[in-house]
Amino acid sequence: MDLIDDPTEAGNAPEFSVSEISGAVKRMIEGEFSHVRIKGEVGRVSRPRSGHIYLDLKDDRAVIAGVMWKGVASRLQTQPEEGMEVVATGRLTTFPGQSKYQVVIEDLKPAGMGALMALLEKRKAMLQAEGLFDATRKRPLPYLPEVIGVVTSPSGAVIRDILHRLRDRFPRKVLIWPVAVQGAACAPEVAGAIAGFNALTPGGAMPRPDLLIVARGGGSVEDLWGFNEEVVARAAAASDIPLISAVGHETDTTLIDFVSDKRAPTPTAAAELAVPVRHELMAWLDTAAARMTGALSGGLQRRGQRLRDLERALPRADSLVEGPRQRLDMLADRLGPALIGGVQRRKVRLADISGSLRPATLRRQVQGDKTRLQAAGQRLAPALQRAAAKRRDQLEARVARFGPEMLQRDQRRAADHLAGLVARMARVGAAQVTSLRARIDAMDRLRETLGYKATLARGYAVVRGGGAIVTSKAAAEQAAGLEIEFSDGRLSLGGGKPARKTAAKPPEQGSLF
Repeated sequence: MDLIDDPTEAGNAPEFSVSEISGAVKRMIEGEFSHVRIKGEVGRVSRPRSGHIYLDLKDDRAVIAGVMWKGVASRLQTQPEEGMEVVATGRLTTFPGQSKYQVVIEDLKPAGMGALMALLEKRKAMLQAEGLFDATRKRPLPYLPEVIGVVTSPSGAVIRDILHRLRDRFPRKVLIWPVAVQGAACAPEVAGAIAGFNALTPGGAMPRPDLLIVARGGGSVEDLWGFNEEVVARAAAASDIPLISAVGHETDTTLIDFVSDKRAPTPTAAAELAVPVRHELMAWLDTAAARMTGALSGGLQRRGQRLRDLERALPRADSLVEGPRQRLDMLADRLGPALIGGVQRRKVRLADISGSLRPATLRRQVQGDKTRLQAAGQRLAPALQRAAAKRRDQLEARVARFGPEMLQRDQRRAADHLAGLVARMARVGAAQVTSLRARIDAMDRLRETLGYKATLARGYAVVRGGGAIVTSKAAAEQAAGLEIEFSDGRLSLGGGKPARKTAAKPPEQGSLF
């Protein structure tokens, strides 16, 4: 297609349709820019339901539209976000429907940090494959922790925001473990702080936290890189104490966010997740108490009304006993004649039985019983003799078994068993005495270690004035005389006399913060 230089020749120039011109421009651009790499900032990002991604690449003077098809977008390791500086690889083309040119993006990587981001994605994939990101590993946060451990810089605004928010919502005890939050020392110090909090003994002199907060303010990827280190992620995953990560602002994401039990968008939000609002909790308790009281009162009223309704449905007591009372009167009237008739019947039966009793009949019964008794007596003597002989044989057999040899053998067996028991008791007693002596020695060494004498041996001294411990310069100036106790003795200063040597009293312990 030739350009028209002379306006007079315009009437002879060929006419092209819009589609023909658009197709020619498309072929020219695609032929000249078949493969390009463009560096710029991601502007508008659109993700329709089709799965494709439409975005703008811009700098301070121009904007280029870009499109990523669904297959390419699904393979990206880093999804484009507005404001991200990237390097896009693709080809230039035109879209005739809107008369604009665009770049069909085939690959998209962060600009200037390609190696760093690739390392981060590789590390993230490795930890995810090990299951450190699984939701089943995440533990619920305690509803109202007694002690909260905070791992952060002691000089930044983060710790002030956390303490201020905790004080407003529900004051709790806070233990601060100071660490570097950026630089080469960040990762080992943060990992050591998490492990140190977990190593504390529950109920010890230094209380073990019920909840941990790892916090840092916002910054660039380089500033937050310490929280992307593998040692920090593994320390957070191995923590037995529930952990909240509050690193950076809401848009910042680090590896510790994936392994922690809860992620907070900001350090202030971490404090809000750690404790409830005290006033709201008290209001809820008052409301619950009022509802419980109302429910109990309503229940008692309903049951009282139900009892009164049942009472009205029950018959009167007099009507309940009228029928049984009438039946009792009828049975009482019939009782007298029935007793008289029974006595008469028994008299007639007794007369019939006594009429059949005769002396001859009684003599025959007595003679028969006597005959049976004599026969039984004749059989009894041989039976008694046989039983006595059997018992005598059994007695002789038992006496034969209890000979002197058997008794002596049982006695020797019992003596051997007793000697074994005595030896075992002696060994057990000696072992117990040895164990108790070892425990006493260990406790004595612990007493020596914890006593202030051991502290004196490391170069410290105890200053007394008038028999009391001197802890300030003003008290030392007012004392008449001073006595300094070293590990090898005491030295008196001033006009006072040396204090009489008494049992060493440990110096007063100060408060630790």
